[in-house]
Amino acid sequence: MRVALVVPGGVDASLSEKVIPALLWLVEALGKRHEVVVFALGHGEEPARWEIPGASVVDLGRMPRGRLPGLATFERVRELGRLLAAEGPFDVVHAFWATPCGFAAAAALATAAALAAPRLPPVPLVVSLAGGELVGLPEIGYGVDLVPRERAKAAWALSRAAAVTAASAGLVRVAARRGFSARRIPLGVERDAFLPPRSRAASPPFRLLHAADLNRVKDQPTLLGAMARLAARGVPFRLDVAGEDVLGGRVQALAARLGLGGHVAFHGRLATPALRALLGEADLFVLSSRHEAGPVAVLEAAACALPTVGTSVGHVAEGNGSWSVATPVGDDAPLAAAIEETLLDPARLERMGRAALAWARENDVDSTADRFSALYDEVTAARK
Repeated sequence: MRVALVVPGGVDASLSEKVIPALLWLVEALGKRHEVVVFALGHGEEPARWEIPGASVVDLGRMPRGRLPGLATFERVRELGRLLAAEGPFDVVHAFWATPCGFAAAAALATAAALAAPRLPPVPLVVSLAGGELVGLPEIGYGVDLVPRERAKAAWALSRAAAVTAASAGLVRVAARRGFSARRIPLGVERDAFLPPRSRAASPPFRLLHAADLNRVKDQPTLLGAMARLAARGVPFRLDVAGEDVLGGRVQALAARLGLGGHVAFHGRLATPALRALLGEADLFVLSSRHEAGPVAVLEAAACALPTVGTSVGHVAEGNGSWSVATPVGDDAPLAAAIEETLLDPARLERMGRAALAWARENDVDSTADRFSALYDEVTAARK
C-alpha cells in the first residue's frame, strides 16, 4: 500500500535534531509494511527532500511571511495537493494533528477530487488527534478552541476523515463529545526503548524523572510544589528534569525560591541515549500536565519498568493504579502524597513496574504500525 503521512515537522535527516522520536519510530515501522512518503508542512525554511529510515520526506518549507492568513493557507493547500498528485497515487493519506495537517490534507484531497476527470472515489483520509485540537485552556493560552478559525478548521478536517484516531481513552471521549468517533491507537515506542530489568531496588535518596519541555501546559509549578512538600516531609529524593525551556528560566527560578536547589537538576533537552540513561537510573516517572494526548514519555518510562505518578491526563488516567497513579490537575498536595505513598511501598512500586512494562510491550511501535495498517485496510476497502 502507498501511504502519504502529513506532519508538521519532526522528521529531520539527522534523526537527532528537530525530531519527534515517536514519529520517526512510527515511520520506520510503517515503512517495513508499506511504501511511505512523508509530507512535512514546514520542517525547514525552504522546500527540500531527504530520506529517513522507512520513508522519503518531502518538506514544503515554511509559509511565506507577511501573507494574509487565508492566502497563505490557500497556497499551502494548493502546493500540498500538487505534491500529492506528483508523488502519488496514494492509497491513503494519514495526517497527524487535525490542524494544520488534517485541514491541509482534507482540503488538498477535496480540491483534487473536484478537479479529477474522470471522477474517482476520493483517497481516504485518516486524521490522528495528537495534541490540543479539541481543548481550550484560556488560563494558559493553550488549545485550538481558543482560536475560532482554527477550531473550525479542525472540525472540518475531522468531518472529512474516513477515520479518526486518538492516543488515549480520554481523548477518544473528548472527540465523542464533539460528535466524532475516534479509535484509540497509542503511539508506541521502538524496541530499543526497552531497557534491561533494573539491577537495584528503589532506596533513598529516591530518583524521580520528569521528561517534558518546560512550558505552561506541562505545569511544572505544580510539580515543584509537590517536590517542596516532599522535601518538607523529609522524603529523600532527587528530581531530574529533561526538556527544552521555553519559559526563560522561570521554572528554575521557582525551584530556587522553593529551596529545591539540592533536590532538582535541570538537564535541558536531551538526546534519546542521554534520556534513556536517566530512565535507567530512575525509580519513578512524574508528570504534572494540564493536558496530554498521550504522552509517549509515559510509554518510554513504562518500557523501562517505571510506573508513573501524575495528573489525570492522557495515559496517566488509564493506569487505574496498576501502572500509574492519577491525581487532580493543578493540585500539588495530592500529587505529593501519591508520590510519597508509592515510593515508600517497595512491593507496590515493583508490582507497578512490572505492570508498566507489560503495558508498554502491548503498545510498542510495531503494535501501533499493525493497528494503523489494519485501519488503512478498512478505509481503503470501503473506497472500492
